[in-house]
Amino acid sequence: MMVGGRGPIPAGPIDVGALADALIGAFPQLDAADQRIAIATYRLLARGRPASTEEIAATTRATPAEVEERLAAWPAVFRDGEGSVVGFWGLTIAEMPPHELQVGDVKLWAWCAWDTLFLPARLDAVIDVRSVCPITGETIELRVAPDHVDSAPDGIVVSFLSPERRFDGNVITNFCHFVHFFASRRAGDEWIERHLGTFLLSLPEAAELAHLSNRMLGL
Repeated sequence: MMVGGRGPIPAGPIDVGALADALIGAFPQLDAADQRIAIATYRLLARGRPASTEEIAATTRATPAEVEERLAAWPAVFRDGEGSVVGFWGLTIAEMPPHELQVGDVKLWAWCAWDTLFLPARLDAVIDVRSVCPITGETIELRVAPDHVDSAPDGIVVSFLSPERRFDGNVITNFCHFVHFFASRRAGDEWIERHLGTFLLSLPEAAELAHLSNRMLGL
């Protein structure tokens, strides 16, 4: 399996740094203004309501036109009929099982298991996560802070798929649908045997990957 065109992932422990490089290569490059707009979009969505271009601009040093230019150029930005953002890079206000998030008294949804690990730092919030193992049906619960993860049950693993091209508007079907929590490595192994190109990360590895990716993106 290739890591973003950089070579094969070896058997055994995952090179989290190499995987982070592959993920960053799949994202748009973000300058300081991009980073401010992205963070503002996330945090406005965390209210549980659509985020308008004007609201995003009001919380950044950008004009509505500048915000609109970036939103239109970025992949995987989902908007309602009025042009407000309802889904953005792993976070949505629309019901999207099985990755349910609780941020304060607001219920939100993540696109995949791994999103739940990088979103707390981007939202600057502690998130309660509730998901389901697709093999056992067991409920998986995590409390994820910007700097640590508490989970139940023990032994949770995360399926992953290395990006081999830049993320686009199909990122949910081409990437997110392959990234799940599993109640045990045995359950994860059973699932990846059926899904070519996927592999498992331990929960600490997935959390470290989230930390590295946030740092490298400036989010």
